[in-house]
Amino acid sequence: MQKIRTRRTLCIGSVLCALVVALGVGQSVLENKATAQGRTVQAPMFEVDPLWPKPLPNHWLLGMTIGVWVDEQDHIWIIHRGAATLHANERALELKTGECCQAAPPVPVFDQAGNLVRAWGGPGEGYEWPESNHGVHVDYKGNVWIGGNGQKDAHILKFTRDGKFLLQVGRLGKNAGSNDPENFWRVAKIWVDPKTNEAYVADGYGNKRVAVLDADTGKMKRYWGAYGNKPDDADLGKYDPKAPPAQQFRSPVHCVERTNDGLVYVCDRQANRVQVFQPDGKFVKEGFYAKETLASGSAWDISFSKDPQQKFIFLADGTNEKVRIILRDTLEEISNFGDGGRQPGQFYGVHSIATDSKGNLYTTETYEGKRVQKFAYKGIGPVAAGSQGVLWPRSK
Repeated sequence: MQKIRTRRTLCIGSVLCALVVALGVGQSVLENKATAQGRTVQAPMFEVDPLWPKPLPNHWLLGMTIGVWVDEQDHIWIIHRGAATLHANERALELKTGECCQAAPPVPVFDQAGNLVRAWGGPGEGYEWPESNHGVHVDYKGNVWIGGNGQKDAHILKFTRDGKFLLQVGRLGKNAGSNDPENFWRVAKIWVDPKTNEAYVADGYGNKRVAVLDADTGKMKRYWGAYGNKPDDADLGKYDPKAPPAQQFRSPVHCVERTNDGLVYVCDRQANRVQVFQPDGKFVKEGFYAKETLASGSAWDISFSKDPQQKFIFLADGTNEKVRIILRDTLEEISNFGDGGRQPGQFYGVHSIATDSKGNLYTTETYEGKRVQKFAYKGIGPVAAGSQGVLWPRSK
């Protein structure tokens, strides 16, 4: 009997100890959260512009909006998937069931005031339009590059800014894997280096590599996988945040862009990481963001602040519906903004991000988001460390 009482006492004591520890941990978490909420950091400040862009003409609507770029004229280029991603009641004009609406051409372009200045795109003579267009980039010569993540999309396209076809690299349905020197597979994004005239390709949703091409001829010059390894298409299985980092990219390799100091930044979306390389593919470092995120991951697209040092990275996170503000030198996240929803300043599948010469940010949304938003730059100043929430305009 004495043994039973002793065991019972020990058991009760253990439970009480566990409760005390749990309460202590919970209190610590709450205190840390409160401290973070009260803390500020110096970072770029933004407000959503709820009146940008202006309404589209011709009863046009946007479908899944899956690319954005700002050219040297500060025109904002987006690419979207039109009629295929509009519901039947959204395309009544096309179905001849009502007065509105129909899909806008795939490539609309806006000026700083939000006016539509041109729109074009779609199938045409001499090239294979992607099954599912994805990503848009305007290079330093004014040429427009488009990828595609349809199942057969093994190619990229190049046009003039007015939509005249210039070049196709790769052929529809001809993918032969991540070591194919002539074709791609489901390219997410392209970026052209004005210093070297090289096109960096985030290749992509099917392949697991960064490819580098001559931007005039399309000839493949080099390519690499995660950590600079030779790409390997073996199935990595489901992402496990507790497992060691994968030595190959997960699908999709969703963004690629080079900074003024010559470093190449790559979004490994479902691995929740951004990897940094030298232009020859030598690995430099990596940063992880919301590492516990599953499914579509957290690292969707990046853009950089417009100061000469490009001190800040802006990372679009379409699973957690945020834009993360990151110090480029350390890859440390210092703040973020946004939340899930359909109001201005909220996101539903925030997919792509770009910065204009004035420091304003532009985001696009896929899935049922189907829009582009502008976040007006308000200078460097104190913002909340951690989440800033929705950046609604301040009252005057």
